Amino acid sequence: MVVAVEEASRAGGTGLPAEVDVCIVGGGFSGLGMAIRLLEEGYDDFLVLERGDDVGGTWHYNTYPGCGCDIPSHLYSFSFAPNPEWSQTYSLQPEIRAYLHRVADHFGVRPYVRTATTLESASWNDDDGRWEIETDRGSLRARVLVTGMGPLAEPRIPDLPGLDSFEGQTMHSARWDDSVELEDKRIASVGTGASAIQYVPEVRKQAAKLHVFQRTAPWVLPHTNRAVRGFERRLYRAFPPLQKLARAGVYAARETAVVGLVKRPRMIKLLEIVARQHIERQISDPELRERVTPDYTIGCKRMLPSNKWYPALAEDNVELVTTGVKEVRASSIVDDEGVERDVDVILFGTGFHVTDMPVGKMVSGRSGQTLDEVWQGSPRAMYGATMADFPNLFMLLGPNTGLGHNSIHDRVADRLRARRPSGHARARRHVRRGPPRGGRGVQPGSRSTPRGHGLDQRLLELVPRRHRAQRHAVARLDLPLSPRDLALQSRPLPARA
Repeated sequence: MVVAVEEASRAGGTGLPAEVDVCIVGGGFSGLGMAIRLLEEGYDDFLVLERGDDVGGTWHYNTYPGCGCDIPSHLYSFSFAPNPEWSQTYSLQPEIRAYLHRVADHFGVRPYVRTATTLESASWNDDDGRWEIETDRGSLRARVLVTGMGPLAEPRIPDLPGLDSFEGQTMHSARWDDSVELEDKRIASVGTGASAIQYVPEVRKQAAKLHVFQRTAPWVLPHTNRAVRGFERRLYRAFPPLQKLARAGVYAARETAVVGLVKRPRMIKLLEIVARQHIERQISDPELRERVTPDYTIGCKRMLPSNKWYPALAEDNVELVTTGVKEVRASSIVDDEGVERDVDVILFGTGFHVTDMPVGKMVSGRSGQTLDEVWQGSPRAMYGATMADFPNLFMLLGPNTGLGHNSIHDRVADRLRARRPSGHARARRHVRRGPPRGGRGVQPGSRSTPRGHGLDQRLLELVPRRHRAQRHAVARLDLPLSPRDLALQSRPLPARA
């Protein structure tokens, strides 16, 4: 397949082959993880479409000042590619993006990625049993379509009255423009979510005046970020199991906290006490304290870690506005009480299209309806990965899977093993484990015993065993099961190396 793509590029075409077996859309954590798992199984008849000019997904598009991850770095990384060089326990965007670039290089994914290629539509051709995919660089067909399009790169900008008439500059946190001059400017920041909490303290340092428009106060907890010491990094390099142990500890702590939040009301109360003390320690003004204190139970919305948010709001050049935005004028913003504030720049930290994923408008199934039309405002999927009447479509970050898409990689990859539809066996490829430190990545030709599991029949195992009789009806793959594959259905999935 790689040869076919290279020939297409040399011929002056789009660099897209006419057909691949598996097409993956998205080159972030999800798409790269899926590609690596396929290569690991010796499966190389696939292509990754990435609309950006490099891989990275969310961490390619979100480049605002202070951008980082609020999940510890040891956990927010691939389990099969630990990074002993993290500089902080919670890494910033440039370091995460660099990590993804190294992973792509280390595991040999680059030849399968087509950057600057935007998916425009994908429709199922029932007669040919293929997905017909249209991009801004041409078309191709694929038997299996896997979407790894994360929602945290799709800006949501509120429909504010008069916004089109604003003569200054505007930008969303996920489309940050470093060419926009912020020094000594009058700036309005709309939104107080996870992104705004990170960029407001940084923008405040440049602004002459910063007006922060808050609709709902977030619960903010103390941030435990710290620098990773040099001796820790040396230990992780010398004894990789220590980093795995650290990762397991973070995972266990996070899982325990979730159980506590759901099952133990006392833990909720304890967290609220911690959050309130955080406000009292960092804000001395009683009136400002009241305005930043949420009026809902902690845990109902995303809790945010920050040691910089409250001090930033208390600065002399920052004003917290809690009356909402009524309208935007040519050079000002008017709040709900009619107070007009002159501004030069408007920043939007107003979140993303999450429940209304853009992929829903692009993908049409057997009936000709798009995912959006089928969902009717309520996205749903079996295991968050597969939908009836959308044959051979799998979502890595589908409905209700935002916190567990790495497990989806394994579910899908375990069903994309060894045997191609044509019956040609594929040998499992040995992929180097461990930190991506450079080198040539995956080496073709390394062989081990073929798995021999039927591709589509393994995909059907996404459906629980108790629904065996309904597997075809639910997954809508409409593929015959051989006696061998029927026997394989009762066999447990092989453990991952």
